[in-house]
Amino acid sequence: MFQSIRWRIAIPYVILFMLVMTGLSLYISDFIYHTELNELESKLTSEARLLGGTLEQRIIGEFPSHGLDVLAKEWSDDLGVRVTLIAADGEVVGESNEDRATMDNHLQRPEIQQALLEGMGRSIRFSRTLGADMLYIALPVVKDAEVLGYVRLAIALDQIEAKVSSLRKTILTGTLIATILAILLGVVVAEYTTRPLRDLAKTTQHISLDAHSDQLIPTTVDEVGQLAGAINAMRVQLRAQYGRLDTERKKLVAVLKQLSDGVMIVDEMGKVQMVNPAAQRMFSVKEGDALDRSLPSVVRHHQIIDLWRKCLESGENQVTSLEVPGKHQIFQVEAIPLVHALPGSVLLVVNDLTHLRRLETVRRDFISNISHELRTPLASLKALAETLQESALDDPPAARRFLNRIEAEVDALSLMVQELLELSRIESGKVPLELKPVPPQDLLTSAIERLQLQSENSGIQVQLHCPADLPLVLADPPRIEQVVVNLLHNAIKFTPAGGNITLSAESSEDIILFSIKDTGSGISAEDLPRIFERFFKADRARSGGGTGLGLAISRHLVEAHGGRIWAESLEGHGSTFYFTIPVVA
Repeated sequence: MFQSIRWRIAIPYVILFMLVMTGLSLYISDFIYHTELNELESKLTSEARLLGGTLEQRIIGEFPSHGLDVLAKEWSDDLGVRVTLIAADGEVVGESNEDRATMDNHLQRPEIQQALLEGMGRSIRFSRTLGADMLYIALPVVKDAEVLGYVRLAIALDQIEAKVSSLRKTILTGTLIATILAILLGVVVAEYTTRPLRDLAKTTQHISLDAHSDQLIPTTVDEVGQLAGAINAMRVQLRAQYGRLDTERKKLVAVLKQLSDGVMIVDEMGKVQMVNPAAQRMFSVKEGDALDRSLPSVVRHHQIIDLWRKCLESGENQVTSLEVPGKHQIFQVEAIPLVHALPGSVLLVVNDLTHLRRLETVRRDFISNISHELRTPLASLKALAETLQESALDDPPAARRFLNRIEAEVDALSLMVQELLELSRIESGKVPLELKPVPPQDLLTSAIERLQLQSENSGIQVQLHCPADLPLVLADPPRIEQVVVNLLHNAIKFTPAGGNITLSAESSEDIILFSIKDTGSGISAEDLPRIFERFFKADRARSGGGTGLGLAISRHLVEAHGGRIWAESLEGHGSTFYFTIPVVA
């Protein structure tokens, strides 16, 4: 019989039945208690109504304030209950069992308050005088729609409790005997029934600790054996599915890690459930600090929070753009409801449009600037050509002067095109750098020698402060010399006669800091951040000559060497241009 698992389940159900019967017996005893209580309450209520009617007929005028103790005692002897007569203000005017002179005002007693509000009051509470639980029933005495007082009957519940207690003892004794027998039987049955289950659990636990274990679960001839066989088959299938899921998970993780777009999943409670590295960088947060935290504490942008709420409420895709204050970043955020995959969750995809917007701005400025730069020389060429055609051809000296002007304008256009091509090649990385160790002093000296004649003609003194023992820099000498020449040429151009220009270099950790300082007119605070842009000229009238590309070329060349370039200036007090080049490792 015990070879079938159905019998192993049937026996515990017999025990369960015994427990249910025990509970039912307890319920019956409790039901009897409440039934007896309800009958007693109904009896006291009827007697209270009878006494109230009798008292109402005897009252002429107001409710007596004394002299009702004898009446209460008489009624108490007839009914076998405690009788208390209470005036409308709560004063006890008649008491069958106690000295009413020592009794408190009863107006606030729960049964009196309930009788006042509902027409009948009931209360069960412990009586310190009698040392037992008492049932109190109170009814108002009403005459001509006016409450004159209250009749309260009380009886001890010890008889009911004694009867129910005896019944409960009998039931519990039988239940205890049945429980002992059931335990003995259950131990024997459980030992026999659970032995193959314990073996199954032990093997399964071993497999759970080692997911790649090939150990099979032992089987028997009964239902447990069939279960073990099914688990073995399921384990093989689960291992295969787990392998496929693990592969898919790795693919998904790899894709999310490599995505340049930020990806976040937020549940319906606003908790972040997933965030990829791109989103962590965008919002300056670590994965451990973001998971299971509220969306507002992670992103701190109300536009994204509003977007998530709208998507959650509407169940439709939502898109918005926002600019991060201070960082000059522009994000496009799309909220997608995951209706089928993760109901209640929202996928937030954040595209960083900062670079695209910057490229658009650069393109727009480039077109505007180059149009401005080309318009002046082309207009001059057209005017000179028209003048030659109309009259200057008959005047050889004037014609020669116009031709010289045309040649100068063409040379300016050629220089601009050449510098544009140079800048384009540098930006695209098509200009290979031939890096080699170079003394910093050589780079500065070469540039000074190239522009020495120009500085002397302008009446400007150029000084060099560069220690000879500085570490060598890793640089392409012609390219860095081009940077120094551009900066020195600008310094000479904007420094008046009699001024000074100082070129210096100093070591700072693993770089060499170069500087070109002049005593010229300086650069306004408004123009200073833009001087390295293409075609930008601090000279608003663009009367100072040049193409406006020299500083842009210098910036790209320095950055290609792994350094950086910047300027400090105070309008009217000269300027200082700095750039750094890494030293030889």
